[in-house]
Amino acid sequence: MTPEPARILLADDHALVRRGVRLILDAEPDLKVVAEVSDGHEAVAAARSQPIDLAILDIAMPRMTGLQAARELAAVRPDVRVLMLTMYDNEQYFFQALKAGASGYVLKSVLDRDLIEACRAAMRGEPFLYAGAVTRLVRSYLDRVRQGIDLPAQILTAREEEVLKLVAEGNSSKEIAEILTISIKTVERHRSNMLQKLGLRDRLDLTRYAIRAGLLEP
Repeated sequence: MTPEPARILLADDHALVRRGVRLILDAEPDLKVVAEVSDGHEAVAAARSQPIDLAILDIAMPRMTGLQAARELAAVRPDVRVLMLTMYDNEQYFFQALKAGASGYVLKSVLDRDLIEACRAAMRGEPFLYAGAVTRLVRSYLDRVRQGIDLPAQILTAREEEVLKLVAEGNSSKEIAEILTISIKTVERHRSNMLQKLGLRDRLDLTRYAIRAGLLEP
């Protein structure tokens, strides 16, 4: 009997990108896109509500990034494998993706070459990284180890990251409270805690930090 194709959830806030990725994947007999969403919140909800084997998540999405969604999926659906899809050849994003539980990191610029291979590697339980980045990333990591510089620890909680991203996107405390179904007072407490933890002063500083942390596109 022919095995069932891997069921894929595709999350990207650009419809044209989703369409292109779907065309690539659905042409393969062992891969099938069964759900499309436009942000991380929708990705987590879709994974909760239907059978999914593999989630392909864009890193930069509104409301909840792919990195945040990957961490959430690792908690609620640890059986689902995750690939990060991005236009950024960025060391920080790569290491954050690994820490979030992703098994692969694919550049949009080489989708046609790497995407299918990355999906199949993920389904085999193997890691995937596009070839051009391996040497540079390993060298950078080893340099940090030699210098005694560890990778940064997670400073903010998952909820604080959610609030931070929404603050940086320009949402008011009231809007954030409605999106996250929490009180305005709780939003303000999270904002105050973040400023204190990060040693920052205001919304502008938080927005700059969100960009550096990969929560918001520059």
